[in-house]
Amino acid sequence: MKYKVYFYFDPEYGGFVADVLDLPGCVSQGKNLQEAIDNVKDAIAGYLEVEKEKSVFFIL
Repeated sequence: MKYKVYFYFDPEYGGFVADVLDLPGCVSQGKNLQEAIDNVKDAIAGYLEVEKEKSVFFIL
């Protein structure tokens, strides 16, 4: 799947913040744009893995 990511420069941090619009709370950052892109890809993968684990249920 593809996700829309909003990138913006945060002068206080001194780098870029990446906010995944369709995944609430999925945010990452990087000192430059490429690092932010790489980091947000990892954040998306981790977010989806957690959501997948949360959706598992057992029938007894």
